[in-house]
Amino acid sequence: MRYEFLSVGSGDAGKMQELTEINSAVRVRRVRAADISHVIALDTRVTKIAKAEYWNDIFRRYGKQRNSERFFLVAEGRAEGAGPGFLGFIIGEVRAWEFGSSPCGWVFALSVEPKARLHGIGSALLEAISAEFRKAGVGKMRTMVARDGRLPLLFFRSEGMIAGPYIQLEKDLD
Repeated sequence: MRYEFLSVGSGDAGKMQELTEINSAVRVRRVRAADISHVIALDTRVTKIAKAEYWNDIFRRYGKQRNSERFFLVAEGRAEGAGPGFLGFIIGEVRAWEFGSSPCGWVFALSVEPKARLHGIGSALLEAISAEFRKAGVGKMRTMVARDGRLPLLFFRSEGMIAGPYIQLEKDLD
């Protein structure tokens, strides 16, 4: 099977890229206002925390502004076990010069409908945002995962991501 990546930048008709053999057809495209209720519902199911105000703010900032360096993409289509419709989302942006870093793409949100997992949806989303980062002129992508976040860590490692040059530090502010 094939995934269809709709052009999320310019307005070309899109391109086809074979990723993996699965029984689904998935389109990755820019988010629309009508998608936000699906984003909120998916995130609530996965995290068990309703954050409608947060997601509406993210849509305002990443779905409508600075579209050449901010990317809020959604996957839709049919995946075995999940039925047709909304399958997941990914959000990231090009960031530069923080802590001496050259410009790079940062992925800060990725979620796939639990029933559609293991069918290449996350890979399709990551590939689509990678293409957008490349079009924006960056050659490196970064993300963060919790040390005990086994599922996201295994996913990103399977996609070729490795430990980067920075170490996160934190301090309680009590």
